[in-house]
Amino acid sequence: MSTDRTNDGTLQAVYRRRIGDPTTDDEVRGYWLFVVGLVLAVAGVFLFLASEPQGGLRQLSLVGISVGLILLLVGPVIRLPLEPRATTLVAVGATVAAIGVAYFVAVFPGGWSVRNGNTVVIGLYGLGLLLVGGGGVLVPLLSGRADGAGDLRRELAELDDVLEDTAADEADLAARVAALRSELAASNDAAASLGRAVTAMSEELADAESDEADLAARLWSLRQSQARFELYEDGGGEWRWRLRHRNGNIVATSGEGYSRRHNAQKGLESVRRNALGATLLRVESEDELAEPGETFEPPEVVESQTTFELYEDKSGEFRWRLRHDNGNIVGDGGEGYSRRSGAREAIERVQEYAGPAEYLRLDPTGFEIYRDGAGEWRWRLVHRNGNVLADGGEGYTRRRDARRAVDRVREGLDELTFETYEDSAGEHRWRLKSGNGQVVADSGEGYSRQSSVEDAVERVRQYAPEADVLDIGRAAFEVYEDNGGEFRWRLRHRNGQIVATGSEGYAEKSKAEDAVDRFKLNAPGSAVEDLDEVAAEADDGSEEGADAESEDGDGE
Repeated sequence: MSTDRTNDGTLQAVYRRRIGDPTTDDEVRGYWLFVVGLVLAVAGVFLFLASEPQGGLRQLSLVGISVGLILLLVGPVIRLPLEPRATTLVAVGATVAAIGVAYFVAVFPGGWSVRNGNTVVIGLYGLGLLLVGGGGVLVPLLSGRADGAGDLRRELAELDDVLEDTAADEADLAARVAALRSELAASNDAAASLGRAVTAMSEELADAESDEADLAARLWSLRQSQARFELYEDGGGEWRWRLRHRNGNIVATSGEGYSRRHNAQKGLESVRRNALGATLLRVESEDELAEPGETFEPPEVVESQTTFELYEDKSGEFRWRLRHDNGNIVGDGGEGYSRRSGAREAIERVQEYAGPAEYLRLDPTGFEIYRDGAGEWRWRLVHRNGNVLADGGEGYTRRRDARRAVDRVREGLDELTFETYEDSAGEHRWRLKSGNGQVVADSGEGYSRQSSVEDAVERVRQYAPEADVLDIGRAAFEVYEDNGGEFRWRLRHRNGQIVATGSEGYAEKSKAEDAVDRFKLNAPGSAVEDLDEVAAEADDGSEEGADAESEDGDGE
């Protein structure tokens, strides 16, 4: 049985509302045929009583009575659960009776006798009624239930209806499942993005905590100074001051004498106030020093004269470069990114790191403290030619622990023991041990000859105590000499990644340092310009600008 009511017609809706839920559509049709037949028959009877024997009303009344009688028989019969052959016989009988009625209309009144009627009309009409009655009564009685075939058909019809409804429900369920899967996928993507963001924030928090601890230690060291000012009168009767470390070394002196103790005291206090935060002016020789009393103006904040250009190169990678207003390329990223957003994030890192970044001068070596692929902090001693002279050999969970390991090597090298040995591959190596036998550093690479590893040990002895440390802030500038003998610069993150590189080499080291100063001055405030594509002429111009020894800061 179908339970879908959305397609009900008016008669079905009235039947369902007034009588009950039908089991089949024939039940509804049979009922309404019976009602129509009853109305026609009653109306025909009233017309018959009010009409003349041979008049038009008499003809209409007889047609109404005849058709009404047919419908009165057919309606109840088709409501029955009949076999197909019984239903067919009922339909044939109704058709024959209808033909009889139509023939009556054709012969009335001339061919119709008031007393005897018309034999053909009566014969056809009676045969039709007989067939209707036979289909509704005789066929079921004579054929029986045929092993429940009718019930089986009804059950099959009901199952078909249920199957249709189930298929529709299944389609709806499948659509809902697909929607839920889509929502789940979106949720997974959001959760993954959130997880990555949380991981990044956790790393930043760890770095911030480490930086905070380092800053606190430095502030404490400033408060707990390891030196003292000494105010004294020299042999010539002038007052002077000097700053002496507790180990006895003279850190600074007044440089001139004062006629009165009070003036020397004022000079000392001026050094105390102005030393922290003072800028650095590099002077090539003593002859170029300013005369005493010569004043100078602190550096002013000027508007940036450079622009970051973000573009897609010929291989489909996104890159950036910093171009001066005079057209020269000041620096670039040195690598490409698969997405434009990656290059833009690299620019933001440069703008963030360049200003506060200090110098790491590989002169000729420097310590690098970096984070490896496993997230541990390590150190290595690097020569300006790129060779790793020494390696810490172990990782630390905190950056400051790696820094302390570097300080132990730099300050306590005389108390440590170098040991050379031959490894299983037949290569010569060295390692540095503390008094308790712990290995605090090693060569990081093997040498084919014993003399080579001994030379490497001597280089470490020579360079390590004075080597600078890449551990100032989050990034630092390196000024180094390349294989061609030119001086270049690069901005390196504390994890070892190269953030930015200079676009040209310089014959003098001071020129490279000046280029760093210009980059530090201009990069943080430079605007970003997106370029759709890079023209060949622009590339050529960049190369020419790189080859020429330009003064990017002339317009500053």
